[in-house]
Parts: sequence; structure tokens; C-alpha cells
Amino acid sequence: MQGRIMKGIAGFYYVHVEGCGLYECKAKGVFRNQKIKPLVGDAVEIEILDEGEKEGNIIRILPRSTELIRPAVANVDQALVIFAAAKPKPNLSLLDRFLVMMDRQSIDVIICFNKKDEASEEDLKRLQQIYAGCKNRLLFTSARCLEGIDELREHLSGHITTVAGPSGVGKSTLINLLVPGARMQTGKISEKIDRGKHTTRHSELFRIEDGSYIFDTPGFSSLEQKNMEKEELRYSFPEFEQWEGRCRFQGCVHINEPGCAVKTSVEEGRISRERYDSYTLLFRELQEKEKRRYL
Repeated sequence: MQGRIMKGIAGFYYVHVEGCGLYECKAKGVFRNQKIKPLVGDAVEIEILDEGEKEGNIIRILPRSTELIRPAVANVDQALVIFAAAKPKPNLSLLDRFLVMMDRQSIDVIICFNKKDEASEEDLKRLQQIYAGCKNRLLFTSARCLEGIDELREHLSGHITTVAGPSGVGKSTLINLLVPGARMQTGKISEKIDRGKHTTRHSELFRIEDGSYIFDTPGFSSLEQKNMEKEELRYSFPEFEQWEGRCRFQGCVHINEPGCAVKTSVEEGRISRERYDSYTLLFRELQEKEKRRYL
């Protein structure tokens, strides 16, 4: 019997099987011996131990299309990053770090600014201008006023989407609008494992409809770019692409070099100043990390 891991806690994995429901499973010892750990999002084969109690064992993990390390989830094909358009003011540096992290893993991103009803038209226009050149889909929603929810649901249809964002932006409210049964599903799992209230310390997968799932993922406050050279960073900023090869020096990293086409484009307003500032901040951090490696 095949299903998908919806949540994993303390060695138990909760596997949803279409038409049959949710099974509490343990992973067979062979996975531990092979140092393979099942991940939320994995498609798996299970054997039923007790149909009445919905208990079983995971006996096989099917091949993964993708595997993210932070958060540790499998088979994601797009990411939805949610920030508030206002209250709190969006931390664009944090958003840009997430975009770089997903670009490094070849995951498409939908940028969603929620609470549009609390932002001025000027603020919304500014956010649209900043991210116009980054090639990510950009949505503005209001969970409170139910604006943009249907459009967002359309973008999630047929995908396995990881959802991320800082606290206070309406992420949980949006998820509950998209998946009305989310609270009920969480309650069932919490009741079964006697862990009390659900928290977002663990990644959890919610089913929207057949073939469409979203992850609610924890650990969004720190997004460190690991195993990345500073010279590679420019490739994660799509706004720079059309200017590659137009700089005076080959291999220009668009920081201090004279005759840099990217810096000129920033001054002329063709590239967002905010995006370029995020780039330089990340570049300096990678530069410092590189220096520490050789101390």
C-alpha cells in the first residue's frame, strides 16, 4: 500500500493513503542500518499491522524528486514565502535570503505579501517594483478580507509546496483558509501521540486536494547560505542576467569593479536598489566566511 508521509515525530510517521486515511507507522530497521531517514513528503510503501488502529510499518521509500535540507522535506516542487505587506514591515533582506536558498536548490518561488488591506497603495507599488525583475510570481493577499485566496489556491494546484515565512504575517491563517481541515488533521495526530497542542517545531504536510499538498515549515528565522562561494551569488539574482558580459572586466562580481554594468543599472533605476543592497550584504557575509576559513 502506497501513501505519503504527512508528519514525523519521535520516530513515528503519519502516512496518508488515498481513500484509506492516516496510518501511524514506524520505519523498518533497515533504513536505520542504511542511514536513511524518512522525510515528510516522502512517497512510501507501508505494510499494515493493525487496520483497526491504523498502524503499520514503512517498508520502502520511493525515489525522491527533490530533497531539501532546511527544512528537511522531500518532493517539493515549489515554495510559497509569505510576508506581511505591512504590520510588521517586511524584512526584505530575509526574503532575499530565502529566494537565494531556493534558487540554489532549483525550487520555484511564489512571493506572497499578505495583509494588503493594511498597506498603502504606495507601499504595494513599491514592493511590486522591487521584485518586478526577480522572475518570481508575486501575489498580494488579505486573509482577513479573503482577497487573493482563490488566485493563490490556483498557483498551488497540482504542486507540492513548502510554505515559509516569519511569525506575525498571517501564515497560519492563510493555511487554514487553503486547507479548512488543517486544524482537524493536526488535532488527530496530536491526540494520537498525546503531545498536546500542535506547534510548528516540526514540518507538517497538509493535503489541499488530490495531488496538491502544502508544507508548514519551522525554522525560518535564520537562513545561512552554506557551501556557496561569493562569486556564485550573482547567479541567484536574475535581475543581473541581462547585464552579464557587459561589464568592463570579465568575471565582474558587481561590488567594487569600475565599469560595472550592474552598478550602473542600479544608479539608473533599472535594477532595484533594495535588491542590490541585499546582494552586497550577502556578498560581504560570504566574503567574511571565506576569510575565516583560512585563519
